[in-house]
Amino acid sequence: MTCNLPSEHESRIKIQGVEIALGFPDEFKFQWIGQKDVLDQLLAAWMVIDKDDIPLNPRLIGKPGVGKTTLAYAAAKKIDRSVYIFQCTMDTRPEDLLITPVIDQSGGIRYVASALVTAMIRGGVCILDEANRMSEKSWASLAPLLDTRRYIESIVAGLKVSAHPDFRICVTMNDDASTFEIPEYIHSRLQPQIFLEFPEAEEERRILRENLPFVDEYIMEYVVNFLQRAHGSNENYTIRDGINVARYAAKRIKSLNGNKGNTENLLREAIIMTLGDEAMSYVE
Repeated sequence: MTCNLPSEHESRIKIQGVEIALGFPDEFKFQWIGQKDVLDQLLAAWMVIDKDDIPLNPRLIGKPGVGKTTLAYAAAKKIDRSVYIFQCTMDTRPEDLLITPVIDQSGGIRYVASALVTAMIRGGVCILDEANRMSEKSWASLAPLLDTRRYIESIVAGLKVSAHPDFRICVTMNDDASTFEIPEYIHSRLQPQIFLEFPEAEEERRILRENLPFVDEYIMEYVVNFLQRAHGSNENYTIRDGINVARYAAKRIKSLNGNKGNTENLLREAIIMTLGDEAMSYVE
């Protein structure tokens, strides 16, 4: 690949004479709270310890809402890298993952780099979110990137693009939402596997407080107790569900002009409307 590496503020680059439009990094106020061991595991996987070494491609596995994307984002910021998130679906095609041809205003063809290829070129971190939703055809297009070759080949643009040495990647996978079986040759390229468990009560409390600093303490404790009882039964309710319950309950109280006399009933209502009647099994 012959190109001049662009800054994050440049939106186009020429590679082998072909102009490619680049994307922009994702910026969030994500913070990783608790479970320091999994953060350390992810950072170790990305580490390069010798000139002949290459980073690994870790796989973050856990139930929806346990913070896999937040963990990857926090790890990227820890090593001062920009983050590019690609949301995978069952309809993701190889060209979606790599470089897509589009019609410009003049009627000509222009090429647009995905979040993944943008991260490769700029030396950022790409998070392939919910990657186990993709088909084998899409995974096959990533095989050379995920081994020692560290490049992709775009058939539609006729280009081979090598990854910047600073480029890092990880994938998140929900352990209960796989649409396609991941091919074995990809499994061996996505290592190590890092498993995220449900947080402990104190961690859950801190996460709720970080996301909802405006919510009453009684609501916080009620939601934490609900989540911990659900975790004890291995129910799939996560901190994301808890945040939604607490947020909705706080809005209902506010809509009643701040009258908190009926708070517990409103919390029960929020649980039912957010998670369904079956969630009431975990209400004390």
